[in-house]
Amino acid sequence: MPKNSNQKLKLPYLMKIMLEKTDEKHGLTMSQILNELSLYGVKAERKSIYMDFEDMSLFGIEVVCDRQGRDHLYHVTSRQFELPELKLLIDAVQSSKFITEKKSRQLINKVKALASENEADELSRQVYVHGRIKTMNESIYYNVDDIHNAINTDCKIRFKYYKWSINKRLVARHGGDYFYVSPWALTWDDENYYMIAFDDLDREIKHYRVDKMDQIDILDEKREGKSLFKNFDMAAYARMNFGMYNGERKRVTIEFPDEMCGIFIDRFGKDVSFVKSGSGRSRLSVEVAVSNQFFGWIMSLGPEVKIVKPDDVVAQIAKAAKRFAANYS
Repeated sequence: MPKNSNQKLKLPYLMKIMLEKTDEKHGLTMSQILNELSLYGVKAERKSIYMDFEDMSLFGIEVVCDRQGRDHLYHVTSRQFELPELKLLIDAVQSSKFITEKKSRQLINKVKALASENEADELSRQVYVHGRIKTMNESIYYNVDDIHNAINTDCKIRFKYYKWSINKRLVARHGGDYFYVSPWALTWDDENYYMIAFDDLDREIKHYRVDKMDQIDILDEKREGKSLFKNFDMAAYARMNFGMYNGERKRVTIEFPDEMCGIFIDRFGKDVSFVKSGSGRSRLSVEVAVSNQFFGWIMSLGPEVKIVKPDDVVAQIAKAAKRFAANYS
């Protein structure tokens, strides 16, 4: 059999063909496989293909033969990622507000490359990125990488932090001064990425939206706040900080109709304890960050839900409700 420059690449090309063209529902006949190889300038005999299939199994790529009528179809039986797993990854990317629309499409195309051509078509039908609320900060990926590097090297960072102005522009907080912090963790909450850190100035744990950070520098200073993060409970911290806004942390008692218990289980987890308060109503006691965002969440549940303790928080939400109502009087 004559040799050419591509002949030594027969096995890699065969692996590429089988992974791209076949899956559990779609296969190729031996004639089709030989024809696909010829498109790459590779000539092969049937017998050598069978031997290559055995070699492919050493790389975790199993090829089986199924009979359909008079044809024998060869296809890859399993992949590193199954189709439902790829769909889940794409759902996560397209629904994430902290990933820009441009980057979402790039990531989704990379995920689709892990599937066969037929499966990629199926994945394309579920992609809905345009029109979703997305960040406009393309540097978020580098921000995340810088923060991870600082955590791994036990170093502080400094950065500038921004907020939106009424004219839809990002304006630097604190007059453009740098924030100096010790980063300890990254978390994803309510479709946004947050950095959890020990703040140098206020000497306490704070969180920052990663897409609002810019000009991150890793400093030659060791992190502080280790004792505070030794037994830090990320899940508990997220539950306390509604909408990831700061507020004074207090234990509050909430009363609600029994049929609304699922709302509080979804928010605080199954470990919450309910206490009967009579007439089809119950109470629970939880620690939260008391803020307007928390009051807004309580009021959004309707008049049947109310805070009953402590008195100072009851007074605060009453004032907040009056101020809210005054806008419509």
